[in-house]
Amino acid sequence: MSTLENTNPEDDGTTRRDFIHVAAGGMAAVGAAASLWPFIDQMNPAADTLALSSIEVDISQIDVGSAIVVKWRGKPVFIRHRTADEIAQANAVAVTDLIDQQADGERVKAGKEEWLVVTGVCTHLGCVPLGTKTGDDRGEFGGWFCPCHGSHYDTSGRIRKGPAPENLEVPEYVFVNDTTLQIG
Repeated sequence: MSTLENTNPEDDGTTRRDFIHVAAGGMAAVGAAASLWPFIDQMNPAADTLALSSIEVDISQIDVGSAIVVKWRGKPVFIRHRTADEIAQANAVAVTDLIDQQADGERVKAGKEEWLVVTGVCTHLGCVPLGTKTGDDRGEFGGWFCPCHGSHYDTSGRIRKGPAPENLEVPEYVFVNDTTLQIG
């Protein structure tokens, strides 16, 4: 009589066929992962995009009371070297009187209050406010004025009058040293 059963007393119920199935399944999983990796990797930002993720700006040439505009991630960023009077005006405003209630100290770095860094895009419809160049209309509060729809920002970039619902955004930035600012 012929039987197909394995009669080895040390057998625990596994066969070579079970091993082949497990090994084939493992190789299929590795192959699938290897074939999917190029599709997953292509979703990472390109090198030129990563290069633009942060910029360094030399602020040593910005006189007190003036400002510059730099481009970061395709948007204008206003960097203003504020006067002591502009800082005092910003601190004198009661936070409860503001549309988007934020104190001046929350918008600048401690110990570097004379430097204000804000994204130069009006929070109403995305226009670029005036107030960075000499002779620009700075609005009723001495900061920036958006001529598109009449939003007025103060010396801290906070919305004070007009249709804009929020303050000018403060991007992430750090002072690398006394003359260099890194945005992003």
